[in-house]
Amino acid sequence: MAEERPRAALLTVSSSKARGEGEDEGGARMAALAERLGLEIAAREVVADERATIEARLLHFCDELGVDLALTGGGTGLTYDDVTPEATRAVLEREAPGIAEAIRLASRDHTRHWMLSRGVAGTRGHTLIVNLPGNPAAVDQAGEVLAPVLPHALDLLAGRRRGHGG
Repeated sequence: MAEERPRAALLTVSSSKARGEGEDEGGARMAALAERLGLEIAAREVVADERATIEARLLHFCDELGVDLALTGGGTGLTYDDVTPEATRAVLEREAPGIAEAIRLASRDHTRHWMLSRGVAGTRGHTLIVNLPGNPAAVDQAGEVLAPVLPHALDLLAGRRRGHGG
């Protein structure tokens, strides 16, 4: 019997996109990253910048769908309605700060505003949750640094340990 592919849930956080204003380019880039990693996309949603809604969807992805990876895109900046990190922290059991740091550093050569991103990453149960920026180009930049390590991280969380070598 063939082994099941790890599953991902993708959550675009954007009030304007949730109202149907414009195309969800960031979500498309997250989907491309998940597919490049060989993940099955179990859910792809767009929600407004509302903390309770973001928390509820992340809980659903982790606890009910049992996905291996939950990616969020958007809501990580400094405006009053950028609440994705707070919503994420509310559902995390353990943070993985190196992932968030690597994502910020991936944007460093592309924008002087890289340090204003407040995204976080961590785990809930066997699910890795990663906040990505909302900018489509920044999603691609983050994907470049995440792609080499995400398969190993997902294997560790699923109990398919392959060691900690380079």
